[in-house]
Formats: sequence, C-alpha cells, structure tokens
Amino acid sequence: MAGHSQFKNIMHRKGRQDKVRSKLFGKLAREITVAARLGGADANMNPRLRMVLLKCRAANMPNDNIERAIKKGTGGGEAATFEDLTYEIYGPHGVAVLAEVSTDNRNRTASEIRSIVTKNGGTIATAGSVTRLFQRKGQIIVPREGANEDQLMEVALEAGAEDFKTEPQGYEIVTHPAQFEAVHKQIEARGIKPAAAEVTELPALTVPLQDGPAIAAVNRLLDALEDHDDVKEVYSNAQFPDE
Repeated sequence: MAGHSQFKNIMHRKGRQDKVRSKLFGKLAREITVAARLGGADANMNPRLRMVLLKCRAANMPNDNIERAIKKGTGGGEAATFEDLTYEIYGPHGVAVLAEVSTDNRNRTASEIRSIVTKNGGTIATAGSVTRLFQRKGQIIVPREGANEDQLMEVALEAGAEDFKTEPQGYEIVTHPAQFEAVHKQIEARGIKPAAAEVTELPALTVPLQDGPAIAAVNRLLDALEDHDDVKEVYSNAQFPDE
C-alpha cells in the first residue's frame, strides 16, 4: 500500500536505545511509577501504563523491575508531581526533533534541554513549528521472517489498521492511535511477535542524511537528548541510509 515507510528509522532508533539498555530500564521504571501513580496499578484500566508495559516487553525488562516500579507508584506517601512536556527542536542539517519529557522541575529541565540542544548544533523551535511536521500514529514493526505477508496484511487491515507497508527487512503497520491496541492484540493472537509496537510520532516528510559528518552530528544530538534522565522519547524526521 502507498506511503513512505519508517521501517529503517524505527529500527535505527531501536538500535540506539539498545546500546544504553541499563539507562533505558531506568527510564521505563520511572515512567511505570508515574503511570501507576496517576492511573493505578491495573493496566486494564490504565492506558498509559499499558503503553509503557509494551515498551518494557520489547526491551526485555525483568518482571521484578516492573513490579518494583508499580509498587513505588502506588505505595502512597509524599510523592513528587510530574509534568509531561514536549520540546520542539531543529537539529543539525535541518532535521526536526521532538523530545517528550516527564519532569518534576520544569525550569531545571528546560535549562538542561536547552543546553544540550545548543551544544549539539540545534535550536529550540517556536511552538507548533515542529509538531506540525509529525502525525501521532500507532506503529507496529514485524520482521519479514516473523509472518506471512498476505496473512499479516489481512489480519492488520481487518482489525482496523490504516496502512500496511512492505520493506525488504519486514513489514510496517500504521494505525490511528485509538485503534493501536485492537490491531496489536489481533496480531499477537496469531502468534506473531512484533519487533516494535508503540504509539509514536511519524514524520510527514523526512530529511535524507547521506554523508558521515551529517549522520554523526544528528546522532550526537539524538543520543544526548535520550541520555537525559527526564527524556522519555525522542523522535526525528532524519532519514538514515541503509547500514
């Protein structure tokens, strides 16, 4: 079906996250704690917790870590109040970046994010100038060896997927955010294990990166943002070449 595939981009992003797995576990534990504090420990009644638990499964986060984080969020007592924010950024070579954060100190986080962006060749964009370049969508990535193309397409579209894209490495399924869980459940019910499944920000247009210095400059900014403790997710419209 028609449309620009983000398969390579999502796998590139996943590869960056895998390199800092211990850091990723800490970020996921924090997000579990915040989600459980705001919406309770029952994932069936807490959509935010369901989404982060999907990420935990994809990252192979140990169940003990997950349970500790949930208990921390529902344990009562005095707790910090977290605020969700999105920073809109223009990075090197015109790449647009969204950084989603969860912070208990807006001013501290704003200062630190601004410093990271400036030191890595970027600028903080005006409100709306970057978000308009992205669409909030559900995205499911399935490796080619993980499913039969015709069967997967039929299951996905019947469950409510908006688009199905085929790449040499595998398949990308795109959904409306509200349909993501229904489509994901139907795929897993057929014994198909996605390589990645999340509600994400997909760029409407991408910026191709070809030469080594440009790729390195963009990756430095993305890595620095992802390394910040308050940052939950980093999205960009960079189109990385095949490795």
